[in-house]
Amino acid sequence: MAQSANGVDHEPASKRLHSRVEASCMDLALEGERLCKAGDFKGGAAFFEAAVQVGTEDLKTLSAIYSQLGNAYFYLKEYGKALEYHRHDLTLARTIGDKIGEGKASGNLGNTLKVLGRYDEAVVCCQRHLDISREQGDKVGEARALYNIGNVYHAKGKQQSWGCSQDPGDLPPEVRETLEKATMFYEMNLSLVKELGDRAAQGRAFGNLGNTHYLLGNFVEAIKFHRERLSIAKEFGDRAAERRAYSNLGNALIFLGQFDAATEYYRKTLQLSYQLKDQVMEAQACYSLGNTYTLLQQYERAVDYHLKHLIIAQELADRVGEGRACWSLVNAYMALGKHRQALPYARKHLEISIEIGDREGELTAQMNVEQLMETVGMEEGDLSSCGSEFEIQGWFEISLKCSLILLNLQTFYKFSSSPIHCLQFSLVSRPLLAGNKTRQWVDGRNSPVDAQDIAVQLPAPKLGRDPSDEDCFFDLLSKFQSSRMDDQRCCLDEPQNGERGGVPAPSVNDADSSLMTSPQTEELFDLIASSQSRRLDDQRVSVGNLPGLRITHNNLNNLGHLCGDGDPQEPSDDFFNMLIKCQSSRINDQRCSPPDPGSHAPTVPDEDFFSLIQRVQAKRMDEQRVHLPSDEQGENSALPRFRSSPGTC
Repeated sequence: MAQSANGVDHEPASKRLHSRVEASCMDLALEGERLCKAGDFKGGAAFFEAAVQVGTEDLKTLSAIYSQLGNAYFYLKEYGKALEYHRHDLTLARTIGDKIGEGKASGNLGNTLKVLGRYDEAVVCCQRHLDISREQGDKVGEARALYNIGNVYHAKGKQQSWGCSQDPGDLPPEVRETLEKATMFYEMNLSLVKELGDRAAQGRAFGNLGNTHYLLGNFVEAIKFHRERLSIAKEFGDRAAERRAYSNLGNALIFLGQFDAATEYYRKTLQLSYQLKDQVMEAQACYSLGNTYTLLQQYERAVDYHLKHLIIAQELADRVGEGRACWSLVNAYMALGKHRQALPYARKHLEISIEIGDREGELTAQMNVEQLMETVGMEEGDLSSCGSEFEIQGWFEISLKCSLILLNLQTFYKFSSSPIHCLQFSLVSRPLLAGNKTRQWVDGRNSPVDAQDIAVQLPAPKLGRDPSDEDCFFDLLSKFQSSRMDDQRCCLDEPQNGERGGVPAPSVNDADSSLMTSPQTEELFDLIASSQSRRLDDQRVSVGNLPGLRITHNNLNNLGHLCGDGDPQEPSDDFFNMLIKCQSSRINDQRCSPPDPGSHAPTVPDEDFFSLIQRVQAKRMDEQRVHLPSDEQGENSALPRFRSSPGTC
């Protein structure tokens, strides 16, 4: 009777403890979800990690936690952890037969792999998301999968086009094919979201279609799509998207030669960058305006914007951007005939180029310094006396320009008070429960430059291996393992006396025999066998690899195949096809990495189209040259010749 009473008392206590643990895990997860929705991904990830530490036996809840934790780490740019938790999510979704969850996890894996530069694997995952969504009749999931596949091809095409010296639209065949695939999937996405009536998704599709057509050199088409994007951004009051649309419109108009119209869009970009307090985009807008005014031969205005770019680049410690601003200022001052003002900036450009290892910039700056010194009549020894000339003259000039800017403040046009809509995440999370002042310009106008959908490329680690090391390893392995095959042979009966006619039986070499019978050798074999036997287990999926999962009799049936119970299932052909696609690109891991593209310049647009404009506008530079008689050819070599920066005409 006492035992019965004890048993009755014990059972409710265990249930109460279990419910408290479940409540604690759910409470932590809900708080993490709330923080992530508020934009605090670091705090949200901490609560999700705490929920995983507490653990739960509810597989659906744990799958949702994995999904949101992977997304949190994605936005924190900790892509390794994001990949880990999205894989856990995919494993659990398949375990419990959640096809929709499996599709979303595959899509999240695809997005993470895209950022890591593993495009072929990303396409496989996103295609799996698309197939499942179509199979389940999930139109929203299908639209998202189409958009994600387009993003992968878009990012791959942009990476392939880096380093190409062709004019706009003149792309290698493989790059053009990749970008055309991106356009195809974006168009399919646009058609579907129009059917669903999702205006926000339509805006994203229009923007990306504009970007891909821009890269393909279809500038008229790009402008059409970016204007649609601008209209939807204004409809939602999304000023960040509006700024991107203005910037992209300016970029496309530059290549159509409509410089005046481009400056209007760049000014609007600059104005919105002020209001959004985005210094990086503000600097890019200044850079674009400065170069556009150079194309218009309005060099005084170009100087104003390049000076502002220089200030922001120094505030953000962007040495590459600072060097580019100095280079642009040198060209603008030379065009104005102000060679003495150009000299300090040429010297600063030379100093920065040497510091960042920009060999081309160093040669250009050195040539400009020498020619400017010759023009203004300065000698090499005079440089020491004007060592601080850049600081004295340059900073005084910058301060003066800023003062003029403040004195010429004008009222910005007022934007609507509608709230800015939250950015739509391309990653998919499953819910845990079902069911100030503004600054102005001298001319009071503003500008943009967009670097939308920048993919963070992380180079895969390369392991150098000396072929001789591998040969030595196989020699050693062959030496110790050569005789172990005999252990698996069947033993023949001893021959009867006289059957072999007195022929002596073959014997093992004395040295090998002593090696085989040595106790140390057997210990070595045992050690090798035990160490190698564990390597297969490292590749198996086990319950222990799923953090936060508590195994009980309630969920043991669902986890049978993960625990090693139940009948093994042979993978389907689809699995092997997917495996082949994923593994087909692994040979690239053994190739040498491409040359370092150089230091990143946040204040200079990633798609710095002014280097392309230099080639497009090359004929305009020749029109301004003076053709000297041929008999003076010998003297021509001594004439000053200045290298111009991108955007100079």
